[in-house]
Formats: sequence, C-alpha cells, structure tokens
Amino acid sequence: MGNPVIETEELTKVYGNQKAVDSVTFSVYEGEIFGLLGPNGAGKTTVILMLLGLTEPTSGKAKVLGVDPTRDAIKVKRMIGYMPENVGFYNDMNAIQSLRFIGELNSIPEKVLEERIEKALQIVGLEQDAKKKVGAYSRGMRQRLALAELLIKEPKVALLDEPTLGLDPDATSKMIELIEALKKDKNMTIVLCSHYLEMVQKLCDRVGIMIKGKMVAQGTIETLAKEKFGMGQEEYTLEEIYMKYFLEA
Repeated sequence: MGNPVIETEELTKVYGNQKAVDSVTFSVYEGEIFGLLGPNGAGKTTVILMLLGLTEPTSGKAKVLGVDPTRDAIKVKRMIGYMPENVGFYNDMNAIQSLRFIGELNSIPEKVLEERIEKALQIVGLEQDAKKKVGAYSRGMRQRLALAELLIKEPKVALLDEPTLGLDPDATSKMIELIEALKKDKNMTIVLCSHYLEMVQKLCDRVGIMIKGKMVAQGTIETLAKEKFGMGQEEYTLEEIYMKYFLEA
C-alpha cells in the first residue's frame, strides 16, 4: 500500500469526563484518499485537530510525515494543508489578496508565491473572479478559494473537513472533480471527512468509521461489505454498510 504518511496509535482525547476520541489507531498511506466517517460528535474533527497539532492528545501518539504534531506543530502545519468545515476569510479582500496573505504567513518567497497564486486560481476555476471581493462570493466559490489556499502551500497531505457541506449539486460536482485531480495529478494524500457518502464511495480508497469516539471499522468498502454482509460492494452501497455499523454500535 506504499508508505504510511499518517499514523496514530491509541490516540485519545478527553474533555472533562467525556472521551471525544477513544484509543483510535489507523494509518493513511501515500497517495490514497482515506474517508473518515461518522455522525456528528463521533470525534472526527478532534482527530483532525490532533493531527494538525491544534489540540494535544490526552494519551496515545500520532505522526504526520514522520513528525509528531504535539512536539513540532509548526513543522506539521507547513507540510500539510487543512480545509476546515467553515472557512473564514476577510470579506474586503479579493481572491488574490487572500492567497497572498496566506502565502506570506507561510513564508513563501514573493516570486514563487505569485506563480502559485496564478496556477491555483486556474486549477479551482476562479481566475475570472480573482479580483472580486470574497464577501460577494457564493459558498461554492468560497470553498474553491479555500482549496486554492491549500494548493499554494503545495502540501503532501490534505485534510478536508466536509468540503461539500452546503453546496448545490453543480458546486458539489466541481469540488469532487477538484479532489480527484489532487490525487491524480499531484499524488496528494487526502483525509476526507464527509457525511456525503456517495462522494466518499466514489473518491475513497479506504474508509474508517468512527462512532462515539471509537474507530469501529476501517478498510476498503469491499472489505467492509464482506465483513457485514458476506459479499462485495457491488451488492451494497456505502450508506447501507455505514448504517449497519451505526445501528450495531
């Protein structure tokens, strides 16, 4: 399966008396798209935050590209891209200014940055709207701009948290195409958190299902279908497989 670029071992996060993440162990391999599934409150976003070094685990370990995000969060942040569920922008900036701001925060040299901005805007299809104020953007345009922000860092790993949430069907289709291109054209390793199971089934090489803080299953959709139903995914959708695990948990 290639080299693991993300590894967790018994990763746990406790808030007060509540275990948000409970002894989660999984690996994500170079060049794959790994779908992280689960209902609201399952602990998916908390896992992402620990991988980014934005919150420390109560116990357990994580490594991203061989680096411990708890000990060297800045190094991890420079190597990976993160697209949160709700992306914040300065609405009085245009797309170019927004991307330039992010590039400067990441210490990207000016000449390199301008080239990356132009290329990123072309990839996400915003070159014609690059000088429009972000405050006038639709949600779909804002999501594509968030993906452009990720691209200018040229990360080896991307963490995408609900990238199609609130998008109409056309914008969702465009976002799926962009995510497919990240893997195909850039060999980017992607962790995708989403409730849109049809998209996950189409895009992901493997999935992990989290319920009540625990990773209750992980593997290819084919493997999970055989585990629960005794036959492959051609007979069952990911939604049916997911609901089987959810109801049994």
